[in-house]
Amino acid sequence: MASAFSYDSFGFLLILVAFSSLINISSAGRQIAPKTSIEFIRTSCSSTTYPKLCYESLLTQASMIQTSPQLIAHVALNVTLSTAKSTSALMMKLAKSQGLKPTEVGAMQDCVEELEDTIDELRKSISEMGQLKGSNFGLMINDIQTWVSAALTDENTCADGFGGKNMNGSVKTAVRSKIVTIAHLTSNALALVNSYASFHG
Repeated sequence: MASAFSYDSFGFLLILVAFSSLINISSAGRQIAPKTSIEFIRTSCSSTTYPKLCYESLLTQASMIQTSPQLIAHVALNVTLSTAKSTSALMMKLAKSQGLKPTEVGAMQDCVEELEDTIDELRKSISEMGQLKGSNFGLMINDIQTWVSAALTDENTCADGFGGKNMNGSVKTAVRSKIVTIAHLTSNALALVNSYASFHG
């Protein structure tokens, strides 16, 4: 029994390590971008709720973003989608780990469902962002704002599910922190979408 527990604990720790490294921003392979692009990202992110996270998550895409309000919003949505997909996949693995309480497994499964909704809403937003047109701009940007806001609500609901006292401390810390990070990325993306809408208007 002790050896089985040790194995399960090791597997559980490996997943937690994967969680911990998920959001880290690496400088490896970073493209050299013009200073104007970097300053544009810094300035744009200063209007978001989480400017440091915004800047760090978008800096590696500076060459693509250039100084475009539309592109920075588009890239921010893509970064958020990628993070949500990775977190959802890891949560599905974690939910199958041995030693979790039924309440923890239930919270994981509920959270995965919320993240599936988030992923769907972000995908629709990204698709719409790539098709914005003059005469329909107002309606389309409103759809994007609605979808991203809904994604943020889903993420907050997921995070709330890990706020109870009956949660294992390491599970609660590992999972909730990653969901909160996704929510912060989503909040930043929404702010950049709103800034683009104001700029265009």
